[in-house]
Amino acid sequence: MIIKLKNKDTLEFDDFKFKCSIGKNGINKKKVEGDKTTPKGIFNLGKIYFRSDRIRKPTTILQTKVIKKEMGWCNDIKSKYYNREIKKNKLLRHENLFRKDYKYDIFIVIKYNYKKRIFGSGSAIFIHLTKNYSPTDGCIALNKKDLLILLKLINRKTKIKIY
Repeated sequence: MIIKLKNKDTLEFDDFKFKCSIGKNGINKKKVEGDKTTPKGIFNLGKIYFRSDRIRKPTTILQTKVIKKEMGWCNDIKSKYYNREIKKNKLLRHENLFRKDYKYDIFIVIKYNYKKRIFGSGSAIFIHLTKNYSPTDGCIALNKKDLLILLKLINRKTKIKIY
């Protein structure tokens, strides 16, 4: 099964249609770190991360991981840890996973630029939460209810197609 993002505001899976938001600058086949675009292509999904202090473990067959205060996602294009979960380090640029806001209370890793990383081609691409559907920095955002429904429907073979 494939999750489809056909346009900037609708994510489809099976018979379900979910309102969503994407990167501020649209969809781009040649994504660059910091360009605020959502990458175009077909990608596998990774782990589901969640804040156990804010949300119960989601119902899903995918692998889950509790977000801890020291966790980050490396977006330092000069680091061997680029586009990987890391323990926060002042010497590495990174995205905080344990945020003050709600956006990363639960998210799915989109395995964009993941297996054979190209440094500088974009990192930390997730399906995360939104309340107002404002544009993201390159991720896809859903409301909490819809993301929790999606997690119940998808499996290890599910891919996402962004076009």
